[in-house]
Amino acid sequence: MARILVETLTIPVTLFLGLLFCFPLAFHQPQPHHARIAVAEPAVERKVDTALQREDRGGFDVTAVADAQEARRAVLDRDAVAGFAADGKHAVLYVAKANGSALEQALTRGFTQFAAHNHQKLTVTDVAPTVGKDGPGTTLVYFGIAWNVPGYILATTLLRAVTFTRRRKLITIAGAAGLFSLVGFLVGVGLDFFPDDPTALAIAFLLTTAVAAFSLGMAPFVRHFFPLAGLGLYVVLSVPSSGLVPVQLLPRFFQGLHAVMPLGNAVDALRGVMYFDGAGVLRPVLVLCAWITAGTALLGLDAWRQHRAAAAPGAEDGQEDVPEPPVEDPSVETPTPTALPVRPHHFGELLPMLEGTVRDTEQQPVRRAAVTVMDTSGRQLVRTTTNARGEYAVTGLPEGYVSVVASHPGRDPLVHQKLLQSGVAVRADFALHDRRSRTPVGAGAEHLGPRHARHGS
Repeated sequence: MARILVETLTIPVTLFLGLLFCFPLAFHQPQPHHARIAVAEPAVERKVDTALQREDRGGFDVTAVADAQEARRAVLDRDAVAGFAADGKHAVLYVAKANGSALEQALTRGFTQFAAHNHQKLTVTDVAPTVGKDGPGTTLVYFGIAWNVPGYILATTLLRAVTFTRRRKLITIAGAAGLFSLVGFLVGVGLDFFPDDPTALAIAFLLTTAVAAFSLGMAPFVRHFFPLAGLGLYVVLSVPSSGLVPVQLLPRFFQGLHAVMPLGNAVDALRGVMYFDGAGVLRPVLVLCAWITAGTALLGLDAWRQHRAAAAPGAEDGQEDVPEPPVEDPSVETPTPTALPVRPHHFGELLPMLEGTVRDTEQQPVRRAAVTVMDTSGRQLVRTTTNARGEYAVTGLPEGYVSVVASHPGRDPLVHQKLLQSGVAVRADFALHDRRSRTPVGAGAEHLGPRHARHGS
């Protein structure tokens, strides 16, 4: 009882602690951490650096540029979050509201004090203003979350699609990602939440595809920890580092997460194409592509692992000594037992969990023989019939012991008990005897009387 309780509480407790610590640490009292400032003229740069370090050590990284135009260009090129230039009694601060109004306000407040101390009048110039309904500059984050989390849910749903090959699952991900990106873009533009730049469609597509592909790829490896891994990656770690609070105001840990998480990189890319004329877009796009590549590689690795297990000695007859399979989380992956068409298996395609042939005593195939798979309590999981070659195949079965019953009118039914394990195609072959012959059944199979056969099949 204690073990079951611990296993039940592990995932919710871990998520609770993650949410409890990550969100407050990221969002409580945001302050600059190594925010880059471009200041015109070295003499002014030294004064600004001294003043800012005195107020907030480590909050700003100040660099000198040639003139005010260069300071402004540094903000537009996203090399700095602010540019500053002073000329006698006048000073100008270049900011970008597209980086987030919280950062703009923090910069304006700090430089207003600096200008006042030097008896200067400060003019604040916004070089990358947001659209009318995106006052705080955070709307792109909300749309990013809308393209991010459904990618994980899509992967969770595809885990139950046991008749889909890996290729078909990836095609489904691409189709769904295209639909999500289009609908989200039309809503955002139609409601004036962001500018009408079709390049955003490609970034939204990459985000959903990256999350879904990587989630699908990691599922066979994290197994019943899949909810913890998915929610941990795409909610607990992604949302605090997404840019909901400008990344320059986040602690260093979350700044590091922002650099690698798909959501944060997608938000960076969206801001770049919509407000900065494409500046700073290449790197986040490459990061999103890396997530897609990693997910595809994990899918390939799992396919190779399954085929290697299926080709291992003893895998053909299912008699190998296998350890007790780990417990899966039924809320995450509860595949439906499904009959498969019998065909040669190619690398990367879905493998059946159970397959075999039904023949008569002359080793001739028995066509349309009924094959019924039951769990240990006698509940029918799936029922199928053999093809013209006497073959059948089934997938989506739970791991553990099952009973497989083969029957055909006029023949004595047989039953095998098999231990199923993910990634191993177990065989259950049958030789059905004519009821008139009453020939003893072969080793490894039990003879079922007519009454029992009717109940089991």
